[in-house]
Amino acid sequence: MTESPATEPANGDVCQRVKNGLRLEKNGVLTSLHRCHEQQQPKHHGQPEEEEVHSASHHDSQYNRPFIESFEETPMLVAVLTYMGYGILTIFGYFRDFLRHWKIERCHIAREKEEQRDFVPLYQDFENFYTRNLYMRIRDNWNRPICSVPGAKVDLMERTSHDYNWTFEYTGRVVQNVINLGSYNYLGFAENTGPCADSAAEITMKYGVGVASTRQEIGNLDRHEELEKLVARFLGVESAMVFGMGFATNSMNIPALTGKGCLILSDELNHASLVLGARLSGSTIRVFKHNNMQCLEKLLRDAIVHGQPRTHRPWKKILIVVEGIYSMEGSIVRLPEVIDLKKRYRAYLYLDEAHSIGALGSRGRGVVDYFGLDPCDVDVLMGTFTKSFGAAGGYIAGKWELIEYLRSHSHSAVYATSMSPPVVEQIITSMKCIMGEDGTTIGCDRVRKLAENTVYFRRRLREMGFIIYGNEDSPVVPMMLYMPAKIGAFGREMLKRNIGVVVVGFPATPIIESRARFCISAAHTKEMLDRALSVISEVGDLLQLKYSRRRMQPSLSLPCDDIVYEDIDD
Repeated sequence: MTESPATEPANGDVCQRVKNGLRLEKNGVLTSLHRCHEQQQPKHHGQPEEEEVHSASHHDSQYNRPFIESFEETPMLVAVLTYMGYGILTIFGYFRDFLRHWKIERCHIAREKEEQRDFVPLYQDFENFYTRNLYMRIRDNWNRPICSVPGAKVDLMERTSHDYNWTFEYTGRVVQNVINLGSYNYLGFAENTGPCADSAAEITMKYGVGVASTRQEIGNLDRHEELEKLVARFLGVESAMVFGMGFATNSMNIPALTGKGCLILSDELNHASLVLGARLSGSTIRVFKHNNMQCLEKLLRDAIVHGQPRTHRPWKKILIVVEGIYSMEGSIVRLPEVIDLKKRYRAYLYLDEAHSIGALGSRGRGVVDYFGLDPCDVDVLMGTFTKSFGAAGGYIAGKWELIEYLRSHSHSAVYATSMSPPVVEQIITSMKCIMGEDGTTIGCDRVRKLAENTVYFRRRLREMGFIIYGNEDSPVVPMMLYMPAKIGAFGREMLKRNIGVVVVGFPATPIIESRARFCISAAHTKEMLDRALSVISEVGDLLQLKYSRRRMQPSLSLPCDDIVYEDIDD
């Protein structure tokens, strides 16, 4: 439950204030709860009294559904062993660098030329040290080439390395029918059969593949115009504009919206494209703790009171930048509270729905639909077509004046080549399917299936004893690995059992918070998920990954959002 000065438990005791506005439970679990009803939940057998969370927050009325997120604290022993593992790897890394310096061991990575040894080092930084001595040991877990459509199952090209992952050779063998838990194919539209593929093929025969021009010259097709009108109607806003690259949608449009004398308030876990766009804009950037509304409100209040540094003039513009679903944490933005703060302090809101559009909400309209909010309350709606729509590119949507301004001021609009016609057709067909305008219920069924798969997969992982981050409705499911040796081991062991997963480490995550990230899809059948869960449990036992001290006990007699926990002694 979000902590604030006005938040007290039902028994009158003052709530404990901890990092990120989350409540620390007895067993080290950080929970964040919003209940849509005010009465105290009944206590069930086996649930410790200290774990009860009462609904007394003044924000509860803003939520029309339970909002449940959990971030279990790292067990002390696991944290110590993780630091020790990195320490040992660092010591051996420096020893190997010593051997490379004296040419006892060959150095394969980029380094300074001899004639430039007196220059300021170009490559010698920590990231380069990490790449040489840690990343290369587990490099075989990334950049695996696939040779099929990235659907619920994929085919992988087998490769091997004879020099400890510095180079790879292909064996010529194809690993077939690997269950795909890594692609962002949330609604299963990344497919080579069906109406989307047929429409894309038909439009390719008519328009070709490339446009060879920008939208402002002779690259503006009638299909581009139709797509923009469809996106605006899909989101419920006045106008929209599409771009050929999702990353550039953020990095090239934020500089067009803000500049010197403006203030950007950015969530600490925002995507690299948002960070780059904020830096390119030249605006002052202040970072608030992830999903922490108290921290955000303090920054807003200070910005209003003190103004710009030195001159204390009012900021020209204050822009709050958040994401719908955070792709490494699996958490969902507290959008009702963000909108409330934005209105109270008269700031602007930029919402990145790259992972949430299509994947959240009863109608697949994203996090705005998920909370039942008015899309007009968000000043700048951004999203990508690379995930739920199985295509490429991104969009900016909002008021007509905003879009017309971007058409002439956005670098991505003025200088970038137009979106490919078959990609446009893929988006149009899949979006109409979600909206039900194709005359079927396939889109609605996929949205519902994704939600069911997500809840089921997350619940089963928690029952097994894994530490899972994020919101219970998020199809991005991070499972904590922590120790560096287990990053590579988990990916390899899963692939041996024909399950393809993504493992993530530094610098994409904090150095001691390595994890596996599962992406659930509507294309996954229950049999596929059960098979994957069985393998995950097997590998979890093999590598001792079941760190959680909070085991969930399934109970058929309880409502779907009521959970019974059993404390596990250390």
